[in-house]
Amino acid sequence: MLRGALCALAVGLLWSTPGWSRALPDDAAARQPRAAPAIGGQDELQRFARGVIDSNDHRRRPFAVVDKKSARLVLYAGDGSVLGAAPVLLGLQPGDHAVRGVGRKPLSAIRPEERTTPAGRFDTEPGRNLSGERVVWMDYEEGLALHRLRPAPARERRAQRLASSTPADNRISLGCVILDADFFVAVVEPVLGRQRGVIYVLPETEPLAAVFERQVLAGLQPD
Repeated sequence: MLRGALCALAVGLLWSTPGWSRALPDDAAARQPRAAPAIGGQDELQRFARGVIDSNDHRRRPFAVVDKKSARLVLYAGDGSVLGAAPVLLGLQPGDHAVRGVGRKPLSAIRPEERTTPAGRFDTEPGRNLSGERVVWMDYEEGLALHRLRPAPARERRAQRLASSTPADNRISLGCVILDADFFVAVVEPVLGRQRGVIYVLPETEPLAAVFERQVLAGLQPD
C-alpha cells in the first residue's frame, strides 16, 4: 500500500515521501465532463457495461468502467443508469499488469515502465489518503485508487492533458486513475465515495477474455 502515498504526495509535495502508501491525488483543474453515453450504445465500453448489468456481476452496486484506450470513465448506478462520464489520467506506461512488489519500492527505484494502471475487476471502498482527502480505493494494499486531480509540478501539465481532445497524452500517473476535481466531487464522491462498488478497467494490450469472466462479456456479442 506504499504506492498510494506517492500518488498523493508526489503531486503536491514533489514526491517527498519514498514509497507508495495510502495517498493518491494530483492537480486541481477544470475540465467539463464529457457527455454520458447511453448504455445501449455500440462501443466496447458501453457493451461491456451492458454485460455487467445482464450478468449482475456488480451485485446491484454502483460501478464504473474505465477504458484505457480512450482514457475515459463512465459511472453507472446499480440499476445500470448512466450517472456521468469524464476523461481520466492513467499510468505513465501502457500495460495491463501491475508489477509485483512495486508498491514497496522507493520512488527512485520505480522505473517508468513499472508505472502501469492494471486491468481487471476491482471491488472498491471509500476512504481517505494521507492528506485526509477522499479517494475511492481499488486496491488498498497496493495503493491503487480513483481520485481527483490535485496541484502538480507545472511541467507535468496534468490539467492540460485532461482537457486535450486526444487520449494519447493522458499517461502520466504512477498507476492511479485520476479525474477532474469537479467531476470527482460532484459525481463520483456521492456514489462510490459513500458505499462499496466496483470498477472495471478494460485492458489495452490483453484480450478482454483474458481478464474478465465469460458472463460479463456477453454484452459484447453482436445484437
